[in-house]
Amino acid sequence: MSDLTLTDDELGLFTDLYELTMLQAYWAEGMHADGVFSLFFRKPPANRNIVLACGQEHAAYMAREVRFPKAQLDRLAGMGMFQDGFLHWLEDFRFSGEILAMPEGTPVFPHEPLLEVRAPVAEAQLLETLIMNLVTTETVLASKALRVALAAGDRPVLDFGMRRMHGTDAALRGVRAYRVAGIRATSNVLGSLRYGLPASGTMAHSFIQAHPDETDAFRIYGRLYPGTTLLVDTYDTMAAVDKVITLVRDEGLDINAIRLDSGDLLQLSREARRRMDAAGLSHIKIVVSGGLDEWKIQELLTAGAPVDSFGVGTDMGAAVDAPSLDLAYKLTEYGGEPRLKNAPGKKLHPGPKQVWRFADADGHYSHDEITGRDEHRDGEPLLQPVIRAGEPVGEPPDIAAAHDRAWAALGRMPEGMRRLEPMDTPYPVHFSEALERLRVETIEALNRGGVG
Repeated sequence: MSDLTLTDDELGLFTDLYELTMLQAYWAEGMHADGVFSLFFRKPPANRNIVLACGQEHAAYMAREVRFPKAQLDRLAGMGMFQDGFLHWLEDFRFSGEILAMPEGTPVFPHEPLLEVRAPVAEAQLLETLIMNLVTTETVLASKALRVALAAGDRPVLDFGMRRMHGTDAALRGVRAYRVAGIRATSNVLGSLRYGLPASGTMAHSFIQAHPDETDAFRIYGRLYPGTTLLVDTYDTMAAVDKVITLVRDEGLDINAIRLDSGDLLQLSREARRRMDAAGLSHIKIVVSGGLDEWKIQELLTAGAPVDSFGVGTDMGAAVDAPSLDLAYKLTEYGGEPRLKNAPGKKLHPGPKQVWRFADADGHYSHDEITGRDEHRDGEPLLQPVIRAGEPVGEPPDIAAAHDRAWAALGRMPEGMRRLEPMDTPYPVHFSEALERLRVETIEALNRGGVG
């Protein structure tokens, strides 16, 4: 087994140490009542008008796979921190609770639960690290990719980022997030095959450099891969464009596009387009890459760059401007009694919740309300059952459906939310009066000496 691989047998150990020490304390105290945990964020990442929820349904399904086989229990025993009785209890661990989640591809805003877990408190507690890791990675990447796709408009964006992403897992699961967000293709072969995003790529400068003559390199590659894209900026970009023109016009080489990867992409794309059009080769497209992000794409298109598609790597793959999401997984109920945290700057409303999304008379989304789970509204309820009594409620999440859901929702959001620039007024989200009242009552009970 490669040490790069997390096996299903190790999912129980993919956790922070304090999760296991708390579990042992719950076990020792006989605390087996249900707890409700809510997954949310308090502030969006920089420049994000919309955060695109991704990975939460997948995380719910992964919760069912958490086990502690004997080999892993032996490893825990070797740490010298855990009692034999507790380890024996872990041997029978199975998630038996309920998980509600927003459908993948749902735009989500501060304080709204992406996911809620109700289960015996130890079961729900153990899921914290796994769920936060899965949802953080995919939501961060989907939210960044969405901005890139919005900037490109109807022009395809290709994922070129896997070699500079933060590990093999992020590079692979990033493809899943990219498909939800609207990226059209990926250079990641395994990601393409696993998640159904078309594979796409061109060539490296090294292929050109390895040949004594650039024209020969183009000819060989073009004959081997009809309809390919040729990289033209290894030496002299415009001289290479002229070579491609000659090969296509005089030898009938089947070339679909050229790629520009460096230099002044605006001026180079304009001149390349002018030369190819003058030669009657207007069907050959122009792909640009090299340090692109949503702002550079917007700048190129605003200036009228004749670009047909964009290859985006590092900036999207590492979500350079906002690589993290401050997710929280907090206990909001235990044994049927409300629980909260009241630290400065970390306001928490107790109790299980629902998120309702409302539309105006034209069908455009106007605001959201976070309510108690038992409250009813006429809006669209966003949290849906995914796992009940430890078993799936329906089919696993469909990535193509998640993509369609995301873009349908974007079309109903206020227009300004699809721009790159931060909105002056964020999308309206408020808590119900009942939740606000429950929070006050819970704080008053704590001040009197405790709840429950």
